[in-house]
Amino acid sequence: MLSSFRFAISATFSAEPLHSTLSFWGSQLNVHFEARFAPYNQLLQSLLDPAGEFAKNTQGVNVVLLRLEDLAQFEQSDVPRFAAIAAHVQELLAALRTAPANLLAPVIVCLCPSSSSFISQPERAEFAKSTAALIASSLEEAPGVQFLHFDEIQRRYPVENWEEVTGDRLGKIPYTDEYFCALGTALVRHAHSLFMAPYKVIALDCDNTLWQGICGEDGPGGVQIDPPRRMLQQFMLQQRDAGMLLCMASKNNEQDVLDVFDRHPEMPLQLRHFTTWRIDWDSKADNLVSIAHELGLGLDSFIFVDDNPKECAETSDSLPEVLTLALPADIEETPHFLEHVWAFDHAVVTGEDRNRNAYYAQTQKFGSEVRKATNLAEFIANLQLRVSISPITPEALPRAAQLTQRTNQFNFTTIRRSEADIQNLVRTDSHECFTIQVSDRFGDYGLVGVVIFSVDHGDLLLDTFLLSCRVLGRGVEHRVMAWLGEAALNRGAVFVDVSFEPRKKNIPARQFLETIGTGLHFPAVGLTQLKWKPSAATGDWQPAARKETTQLTGYRFMEFERIATKLSTPKQVLEAMWNGKRVGVSHHQDYAEMTEAEHKLAIIWAELLERPSVAPTDNFFDLGGHSLLAVLLLLRIKETFGVELPIDDVYAGTLTLRDLAARIETFQMGSIDSAEYERLLQEIEGLSDEEVQALLASEDPGDNAS
Repeated sequence: MLSSFRFAISATFSAEPLHSTLSFWGSQLNVHFEARFAPYNQLLQSLLDPAGEFAKNTQGVNVVLLRLEDLAQFEQSDVPRFAAIAAHVQELLAALRTAPANLLAPVIVCLCPSSSSFISQPERAEFAKSTAALIASSLEEAPGVQFLHFDEIQRRYPVENWEEVTGDRLGKIPYTDEYFCALGTALVRHAHSLFMAPYKVIALDCDNTLWQGICGEDGPGGVQIDPPRRMLQQFMLQQRDAGMLLCMASKNNEQDVLDVFDRHPEMPLQLRHFTTWRIDWDSKADNLVSIAHELGLGLDSFIFVDDNPKECAETSDSLPEVLTLALPADIEETPHFLEHVWAFDHAVVTGEDRNRNAYYAQTQKFGSEVRKATNLAEFIANLQLRVSISPITPEALPRAAQLTQRTNQFNFTTIRRSEADIQNLVRTDSHECFTIQVSDRFGDYGLVGVVIFSVDHGDLLLDTFLLSCRVLGRGVEHRVMAWLGEAALNRGAVFVDVSFEPRKKNIPARQFLETIGTGLHFPAVGLTQLKWKPSAATGDWQPAARKETTQLTGYRFMEFERIATKLSTPKQVLEAMWNGKRVGVSHHQDYAEMTEAEHKLAIIWAELLERPSVAPTDNFFDLGGHSLLAVLLLLRIKETFGVELPIDDVYAGTLTLRDLAARIETFQMGSIDSAEYERLLQEIEGLSDEEVQALLASEDPGDNAS
């Protein structure tokens, strides 16, 4: 994530309660989260206004929060209401298909749950369901737009009591604190997946991780595939389908492990699902380094999963760049744990992702054939290499953006760009963007590269050139540079100026540039003649050695394991948020003199007003309260004290915390039901005069003594 990040939010309801959740997660991720809220129920204006909050957001995400019924809130009967909602939805979809091209930040559209009253009738529920499906399908291919359905939020962050009828009536605040917490957490998590440098490889232990038992002791038929581990295997298979490479790193006799797969064809994971493995008695850290070398990937793209905390600690100490995850001690918690490790999230899954395992199989076969070849030049000449370079299309935009996020080794600048960033570069007409597709006799590797350039004063200025490492070492990079020479000449340019930013990981790109000339200023005519030569091969590069990568001073990942165990439910997040604010209240000098009601109310005020402490004599509005916070205050009082105050009780300009606490206590006394009141009255009537005097003395000894 970035050091500063903005959430620009436009909603059909009052979404300001999200602010505290966003701020909390910013503190957890060590990122300054700024929340900016557009005017209430102005979605189209937010998307289309060139001076609005969305247009001004240059580093973050733009969030559209949509509750269907709000689009026709003034219609009374269903027929015009349905027609109005349908019309507004079509307008919104039209704006979402065009507006992101003019915005600098991606858009997340979140469909939020309708009220129970709105979907209480079958025809309304069916209308809401079909409209949601329409929105989802329409946005599926919209460049720069992500869609989040409330069903997905409920699946990951279930909330039982999510509806706030009173808040909806008083201030268009339709959800409880807990649901706003779930919604805010889901938005932060989705934004994180958009900007997080992606992991590419999952390395798995075997014994007591993939199955229950030790295959070397229990035998291949003695290990068990219990429900939690079956779910773990299914989860990992889903990760593979999303583009992750699966490997095994296990201390075992290799044949014992292979026999387990042979004896258990019912397991979701089979040998064919693993790209490679290291099953021996070497350290797991050494084996992960070996796998990284084989795959040509950096160790910081690895996730290692093991049940043994000791093995995890040793691996983490040796390879801090690897994200090492220890499974929960209670194996039943494993499915929940995996579901809440944010590192496994994939905001965008492209066709190339789904085919990545096949592509790596082709690459491994290519590498094997290269090693067997006696004449490398002849081998490359007979490769039947095809390199197709085409202007970027809307369909290719997600993959192009993904490549800028993923590609490190052969990347001249390592500039990370979103779909919106690329769209804006092309839209200005000052830049051209082309995608590169590659195939050879080993197969089709798909869309594997991107070039972005502009032409200025007779020079072609190469902004971006990147290639997936799976097509290096066969002359693709030479073909692209020759094409750039031709592109320069066709546009009246004489030279190609290359932008290059040296990084620890883009050594192959630097080595390639060194083989084709000196400097970064190339005559276009000379480039058109560029051809691959054996001495210029770049396919023998390797990732950074272990002794270098372990000297990193900082890691790009956060505390995924802690979040998956300590902050994986809305209740946990709310409690952590409130605990942080209660500390300040408890240290206030007047804390000891507060009544229980005043203390509870002070905590609520501190949380809503974002104050470190509150005194009994403080005034809500003097501390920064306003009408929306007043509605939230009423809702929190109802939740905490079980009383529903009239709104005028809060809007009194001279009301102090002590006055409001007394008012709450009065309402609580008046809330005793008739049966309870009758019981208390009978108790009092049954007391003797001496018992009454003793009771009064215990309540107020000072008055009784006088």
